[in-house]
Amino acid sequence: MLKVKVEDNNALRFILQDEIYLLDEDKAQYTAPTTATLTIEMPVLGFNYLGLNKKNLLILTSYQNDEFMQGDHLTALESVLTARGLNRDDVAIVNLAKQFEKGYTALITYFDSKTVIILGKDALPDAFEPTRFNAVEEIGGVKLLHTFAFEEMMNNTVNKKAFWEQVKIL
Repeated sequence: MLKVKVEDNNALRFILQDEIYLLDEDKAQYTAPTTATLTIEMPVLGFNYLGLNKKNLLILTSYQNDEFMQGDHLTALESVLTARGLNRDDVAIVNLAKQFEKGYTALITYFDSKTVIILGKDALPDAFEPTRFNAVEEIGGVKLLHTFAFEEMMNNTVNKKAFWEQVKIL
């Protein structure tokens, strides 16, 4: 008599060609395994930002060494906002240098942006190239201003004036 040890219960049907009858209490051991369902967890899209975004105005920056903006640059930006009748609660300031997701569509959708200010070339979202520099344009129903970084404006009166002229239009 040949003794065979079978570790996989499904292999029995290939080894034993005869019909096998199981008792009810043994049937549970030999039932075919159920197929496992694959669950894919998608990360929830989120952004670290400064402000409350009450006016759906998105400001994109790029600062490698600061969470949102350099202190004196943030103070200057808040002065510009105040001159336009806005404050920090009205905007969302996103430092793209500190974000995993940097796509334009994801940003616009998440913040439901009506207006976007991009401060400098390093703050451009992925796969997005505005057509004009320091000029307000409308793209897909969103007012957009790609302008100087504050680093380029702080000690340059011409750049500050050019920036301010465009911000007044927004």
